[in-house]
Amino acid sequence: MTDSPLLSIIITAYTAERLNDIYELLKSIKVQTYLHTETLFVVEGSKELFEKISTYGIENNIPNLKVLFNDGEPGLSAARNLGIKQAGGDIIAFVDDDVLLYPDWAGKMVMAYNDDSIIGGTGPAMPLWEDPRMAWFPEEFYWIISCTAWDADDHVKEIRNAWGMNMSFRREAFEKAGVFNDKYGLSNNSRKKWFDPPSEDVDFSIRVRVATKKLIYFFPSVKVKHRAYKYRIKQKFIIQRSFSVGYQRRMIKKLYSNIEGKSKILKQEHVLLRRILIILIPKVISGFFIKPQYSWHRIRVIFTSLLFVIIGYLYSYVPSSNK
Repeated sequence: MTDSPLLSIIITAYTAERLNDIYELLKSIKVQTYLHTETLFVVEGSKELFEKISTYGIENNIPNLKVLFNDGEPGLSAARNLGIKQAGGDIIAFVDDDVLLYPDWAGKMVMAYNDDSIIGGTGPAMPLWEDPRMAWFPEEFYWIISCTAWDADDHVKEIRNAWGMNMSFRREAFEKAGVFNDKYGLSNNSRKKWFDPPSEDVDFSIRVRVATKKLIYFFPSVKVKHRAYKYRIKQKFIIQRSFSVGYQRRMIKKLYSNIEGKSKILKQEHVLLRRILIILIPKVISGFFIKPQYSWHRIRVIFTSLLFVIIGYLYSYVPSSNK
């Protein structure tokens, strides 16, 4: 790899509802301190969105922006795969359409590949609250709102899989492991809500590590801000998301334990659970004397989420005739 490898940034979108968020994301790409980048924005389903992003890119001089329209297989994985085919980068990165990049994001992402044993990298997604009053939400449950700041510790570490809102891989990953499985991932930004298969980033990450015999790392300095919408901390969403994640983790264990080993496949989740039980719950209980209202909110999230994660995980044991 050269001293200044080309970084391809792939973004996908299907609706104009997030158009202002998309404009803000493109602005954050424009001010990156690392200049050797290209951006491939894949739009599906909306010619209006395609035209507006194309026009915005030209009028605002977004560097090396190519806007593509996916009129083939729908869904997140298929859209990302289209971007991969068009990408020329030595490193291919993916971010969601509702994130903001820190100005040094691209440079930090490239620097992460200074070791040849690294095939993929990911970093924290810090919540960008729709309403600042949402900040009471416990970090250990940021996965409910598609953020990962609970894991934003201060050291680089090997992990099982990259996180799709903020991840990258060497080109070698796609040459040896193929592309994203279009059976997985969002389709028109919707999931089955209750019975999600393993997500496309988990599946691809595991296949990449097997195919390349190389590692994926978490880099705490490769940060993005991810918009946290108010509907995601409502009870109904928490229940559905928690059940879905529990169901997913059972599927991960069934599908990939022969690759990872039964004792390792859910190691990340076990570490988080210990943190919740040993650190978070005692902290919240002690907080009743200082901020009782916030503590009640946190307790509700903790026990609601853990209950439905367990129910989702155990659901696969229910005989199919009763489902």
